[in-house]
Amino acid sequence: MNSNENIPYKIYLSESEMPKDWYNVRADMKKKQAPMLNPATGKPMTAEELGHVFCDELVAQELDDDTRLIPIPETIRNFYKMYRPSPLVRAYCLEQKLGTPAHIYYKFEGNNTSGSHKLNSAIAQAYYAKKQGLKGVTTETGAGQWGTALSMACAYLELDCVVYMVKVSYEQKPFRREVMRTYGASVTPSPSNTTQVGQKILAEYPDTTGSLGCAISEAVEYAVTHPGYRYVLGSVLNQVLLHQSVIGLEAKTALDKYGVKLDTIIGCAGGGSNLGGLIAPFMGQKLRGEADYDFIAVEPASCPSFTRGTYAYDFCDTGNICPLAKMYTLGSSFMPSPIHAGGLRFHGMSPVLSELYDQKMMRAVAISQSDVFKAAEEFARIEGILPAPESAHAIKAAIDEALKCKETGEPKNILFGLTGTGYFDMVAYGQYNDGIMSDYIPTDEDIQKCIEKLPKV
Repeated sequence: MNSNENIPYKIYLSESEMPKDWYNVRADMKKKQAPMLNPATGKPMTAEELGHVFCDELVAQELDDDTRLIPIPETIRNFYKMYRPSPLVRAYCLEQKLGTPAHIYYKFEGNNTSGSHKLNSAIAQAYYAKKQGLKGVTTETGAGQWGTALSMACAYLELDCVVYMVKVSYEQKPFRREVMRTYGASVTPSPSNTTQVGQKILAEYPDTTGSLGCAISEAVEYAVTHPGYRYVLGSVLNQVLLHQSVIGLEAKTALDKYGVKLDTIIGCAGGGSNLGGLIAPFMGQKLRGEADYDFIAVEPASCPSFTRGTYAYDFCDTGNICPLAKMYTLGSSFMPSPIHAGGLRFHGMSPVLSELYDQKMMRAVAISQSDVFKAAEEFARIEGILPAPESAHAIKAAIDEALKCKETGEPKNILFGLTGTGYFDMVAYGQYNDGIMSDYIPTDEDIQKCIEKLPKV
């Protein structure tokens, strides 16, 4: 615990202190994540096979388990400068309100038009698509942060952007949808009748509100059936965690400037992009035996992949057209309830984070929606930022950890990721304020039915 009380409220890095390389945590993992498998052959996916879906250089990043530092192209670094470095904030007001001896920090990623950390990977993936000479890219989006970020990046690089947005979010978050359209993207509620897999899902689940798994299936189908397009993903994949490492690298540089040694690092977890990016350099230290940290993944109780899922090979999409990934999963047929943290409504988890979790390198907690929004409003009133529902999961866990310090009298340095703002999530805040928000938690039977449908690998 660092005793220095002269730390600024906000720590800003200079442009010269921004990362020049992405950090690949896989290079320091003694036991790597399991490879993606071709569902038809049961064998590891080759670069050629993945190249039918993803951009060539992104395929290379996806399969690279050994290169520790990968240079960030100058075009991407220049784009980053429009909104990075992002501030590292010492939550003095929250500490005082809680009466805790803990020091609480948060890395704020909401200071760009997309409103979240997703832009860090969106510009990278769009850049490689443009470099390859493609016409456009397709993707899915849950709450809309990723779709918004990708539409911004594509507009900047003059690429077509085709977005399949989870139906419940499409209806709950019309303003996020309009931001995407303002940047030139076409946005379709998923599941839809525009794809074969969407039609199949609607036939089986006619009243479904959709899921990230459904939207992924539709976006992949569009990409592989339209020449000049490739599919890009905002979370889960190795390449995405690589790009998001700028979050943790900046945070570590800022903390090192003031000699702050962290004890606990907390991130919300849906597919793993924010959590993986935030913890990356710190996890690297832990893997190399240089330092130890308590990493906490926070997920919704309605979609508890880590805390109640099974570590097994599964499809990343509901339509079962994507490769198989070994991950903590609730089953690709699991249909999450229409919670407002749309970015966390995914049945699985990043293979890298799943392997680290299985190795007991990190722990996880699941929190109900009402408790999340209670923490969100408390934070907004104290720290002055209205957080995204996804981010509020990490806020709730950080408050809980700080209160434990109050009980024990043990001072700790706590860092959490504030992934973005919640100004497009006012329907959710309205339901919470009106007392009509529901807390759906799947039963063991609900989950088991989906687990029984896992592919036999």
